[in-house]
Amino acid sequence: MRVLVVGGGGREHAVIRKLKEGNADLEILCAPGNGGISADAEIIPVSATDVEGMVALAKERQADYVVVTPDDPLALGMVDAMKEAGFDAFGPTKAAARIEASKVFSKNLMRKYGIPTAGYEVFTSPETALAYVRENNRYPTVIKADGLALGKGVIIAQDEEEAKAALHHLMVDKAFGESGSRVVIEEFLTGVEVSVLSFADGNTIVPMVSSMDHKRVNDNDEGPNTGGMGTIAPSPFYTREAAERCMEEIFLPTMAAMKAEGCPFSGCLYFGLILTEDGPKVIEYNSRFGDPETQVVLPLLDGNLLEIMQACSKGCLSEDMVHWKKEAAACVIEASGGYPGSYEKGKRIEGLREDGQADGVMVFHSGTKKTDGVYYTNGGRVLGITACAPTLKEALAKAYEGVERIGFEGMHYRRDIGAKALKGCEE
Repeated sequence: MRVLVVGGGGREHAVIRKLKEGNADLEILCAPGNGGISADAEIIPVSATDVEGMVALAKERQADYVVVTPDDPLALGMVDAMKEAGFDAFGPTKAAARIEASKVFSKNLMRKYGIPTAGYEVFTSPETALAYVRENNRYPTVIKADGLALGKGVIIAQDEEEAKAALHHLMVDKAFGESGSRVVIEEFLTGVEVSVLSFADGNTIVPMVSSMDHKRVNDNDEGPNTGGMGTIAPSPFYTREAAERCMEEIFLPTMAAMKAEGCPFSGCLYFGLILTEDGPKVIEYNSRFGDPETQVVLPLLDGNLLEIMQACSKGCLSEDMVHWKKEAAACVIEASGGYPGSYEKGKRIEGLREDGQADGVMVFHSGTKKTDGVYYTNGGRVLGITACAPTLKEALAKAYEGVERIGFEGMHYRRDIGAKALKGCEE
């Protein structure tokens, strides 16, 4: 069987390595891939956002199944295009992908169907938005670009000056293009954040093991937001009670809402949650596997990922297909110095074997290239160093031991990944 995986980051690498488990004869193509992924799949230089080019590639290589993982091609309708061309594909349709591609769509969906989330208003004018912020005079306040923004379109303003700068950045400077034409301004919620990815087939939803992301670039949750600097799984704060409430108040109502809106969700539906004193609430949805959450969640999956994905596509997903190992996982992201701002590429990576791996850990490549058998940096987030162990403390120790052995000039990483979770375990 030949599977085409669309994308080229750490998430795709984690998906590919899991797809290979239990499927020895599986042939995997990845477009565009990266240097590290080349050790696990045949990489082909077709852009993830080139819908026509990707369909042509699927035809040329006679793909049996297509897995579309990044947000941009999903928002562009790549799954729709694949299905129209006769290919079975994992991922939501363009209409369903709006749950991530438009913050306005998702917030209005939650308001309409009574799904708990932060209070909010939508604005198309920076002047009107600033007037609203001034009138409310409540800080911190959260300002979000409506569209996709590489995980960097959310700004938490601590005062009026920061709010004014954020609105100018998004709506006037167009830092993320048309994604900032509309903004959502919402109340700041306090509590513990938890990520829950889930498999969905349009009717049935099966949550995956919970995880906790670390978005800020520096220790102690300081500095600008990034695409994620590390993760742990499961989250000790996501109790059985919280999981039951989320299923009844958020997960099932979201699936029903999407179906009622004529865009049932099939694929991986990501819930970014916050556990408040008033109960769990939705911070955001993603229409695909989160990154780097995928790098700790999938290693804990005790099941055949390909069969689960195909069940999602065919509408026959069941809970008994999905099981989890009784372990913990931790991932520490090694990033280029300067990320999420400007950074240099082409730094030689030390400590990796020929296959891009290292003993005792799993190395997921996010931004690397390979030249003459040597790996070099080729992105902001470069590597995800992941480890599994019976306890979170052990998993973190193994991951950080790997980080000490693998590196490159100017490398930056957080030294406190999992610190809050460890404290939660102790409590």
